Amino acid sequence: MTAKYQVSDWDLTQKLGRGMEILNRLREEDIQVGLTPKEEVYREDKVVLYRFMPKVESSLNIPILISYALLNRPSIVDLQEGRSLVANLLNLGLDIYLIDWGYPSRADRWLTLDDYINGYINNCVDVVRARHQLEAINLLGICQGGTFSLCYSSLYPDKVKNLIVMVTPVDFHINEGLLNVWGGCSLGSQALDVDLMVDTLGNIPGDFLNLEFILLKPFQLGIQKYIDLLETIDSEDKLLNFLRMEKWIFDSPDQAGEAYRQFMKDFYQQNKLIKGQVEIGKKRVDLGNIRIPILNIYAEQDHLVPSASSLALEKYIGSEDYTVRSFPVGHIGMYVSSKVQRDLPPTIADWLKVRT
Repeated sequence: MTAKYQVSDWDLTQKLGRGMEILNRLREEDIQVGLTPKEEVYREDKVVLYRFMPKVESSLNIPILISYALLNRPSIVDLQEGRSLVANLLNLGLDIYLIDWGYPSRADRWLTLDDYINGYINNCVDVVRARHQLEAINLLGICQGGTFSLCYSSLYPDKVKNLIVMVTPVDFHINEGLLNVWGGCSLGSQALDVDLMVDTLGNIPGDFLNLEFILLKPFQLGIQKYIDLLETIDSEDKLLNFLRMEKWIFDSPDQAGEAYRQFMKDFYQQNKLIKGQVEIGKKRVDLGNIRIPILNIYAEQDHLVPSASSLALEKYIGSEDYTVRSFPVGHIGMYVSSKVQRDLPPTIADWLKVRT
């Protein structure tokens, strides 16, 4: 055991005993995530559009629609009290909607990126536009949802007033980060036989994808965090924080097979987004079509989406109003760091307020 954990056997036994007492009295409802009140305003297939209930009088007359990644649940943006991007934005007077992609079943294996972008996202945007009687709304895309938002803004530039992308991959052939290498940027199409996976499995199991991300940092994500838990296991608040994070990490929906096939081949393996070669349905995505204001937020220590991948966006868009902000955290730290949640929501709100 390292020096960090050099405590007496008696002290360790006492900590573990108190930790077990806490665990024994915790209930499932104590570990819930996504607690900010919200209402369902639209449903299509497995997809649900939510509007979070306003907390204060709105300071902006243009709502924000959040598009998260297909992997994992969007509840990470509303993980817990005090560390909720959604709640903090609501406190600043913003009107927030969120797309919940749901859990694809075997019946959804044929869903494509056309279905997700020209279908679900476009329909959700139209619902919000109609509810507020607006021609265009604000869009906040996170991780893969940011890549989707870039595609959408290129295809429907008149429907997006301002675009915010956060920890969003753009150039998928940045030779940094194991996910890029494993996905195919350095090793070519032989790195991952996507066709074989989809043709064999249909939908890609969420547990497989979750394991893939853990293996990017196997010791830190698979062992170290449980060792570190020994330090805080006798603190109910800290233990609950840990359990909420674990709940979110291992709540991984399966991925619709055809959408996964196109995303991995067109984006990761062939890097078509920056080449202007991605086709969604019958429409070609050209990042140069995006001329609206853009706020690009990235994590400086991101091991999933290298900063260079996100920063490449400036070279390909047509926007003259382009702003970059960064935070000294990793990919998940953007949501759970108390310091980030102190500074990130005002950054978004202040940027939007001068662009209404």
